[in-house]
Amino acid sequence: MDAHRPSTPPVALCLGGMDPSGGAGLLRDAITLAELGCQPMAVSLAETLQNGLGCSRIEPPTLDPVQRLESLAPHLAGRWGLKLSLCALEATDFRRLCATLQHLAPPLRIWDPILAPSAGVGLHDGAGLRRMAADLLPMGGWVVCPNRGEAAAFAGLPPQAIRDAPIAALATPWLEAGAGAVWLKGGHGEGDPVQDLWITREGVQPLDPAPRLTGERRGTGCLLSATWLGLGLQGMPAVEAARHAARRLRDRWDRAFAPGEVGRMMFGPASRPGEVP
Repeated sequence: MDAHRPSTPPVALCLGGMDPSGGAGLLRDAITLAELGCQPMAVSLAETLQNGLGCSRIEPPTLDPVQRLESLAPHLAGRWGLKLSLCALEATDFRRLCATLQHLAPPLRIWDPILAPSAGVGLHDGAGLRRMAADLLPMGGWVVCPNRGEAAAFAGLPPQAIRDAPIAALATPWLEAGAGAVWLKGGHGEGDPVQDLWITREGVQPLDPAPRLTGERRGTGCLLSATWLGLGLQGMPAVEAARHAARRLRDRWDRAFAPGEVGRMMFGPASRPGEVP
């Protein structure tokens, strides 16, 4: 090998929804992962009519995502990992996707189990997420990163359980379905501070508590999970990657902006002109 040849960046493959505004979804994932030194690749599992004001429509993609995934297989070697998020596939197509993923065996894998975009139309309920988990999680090795609302829905608990349910009630159903770890995000809970938890069959590990920041931001879940994947592909251990992802989100909070001065705030670039990311 040429000693002067730069090292090959790891490939980060994202499967999720296309938000044309870039506030969330595959574009947000790609921006985040490129900033972290990864080569992003993406396959759409959901097409949306969406902007900073909300999401009005979600449909399955036109092209077969399994064929798209198979076309990328030659690139998926060495250091690579996978993020799965918004998915509008029918059950049979999702099973085909899972079979292909099992064959590809991504070394690093995270699932952000989205019920719906933060504003606008919904897509899944708890039963829908449970059906996805039954096909996806038995292959093993998945980190699942629900917020408390998604965890409550998955467990079949009422919305008020977001605040009061025991941690075991929110995390155990994911572990029983086959998840290797549950990163339970605290940003959608009540009160102050925000407390994330890293949960495995061995126990519960609290991450760094932090004061709740003011205002709403689009794409927080996308930024967190994509950052975790990018840091993991650069060699950071899983729990430390979760801690650093949360810090990175907080560090960028005040750079949020609304393109065209319209809609909800989205995350700005990691660096300003002249700065090094």
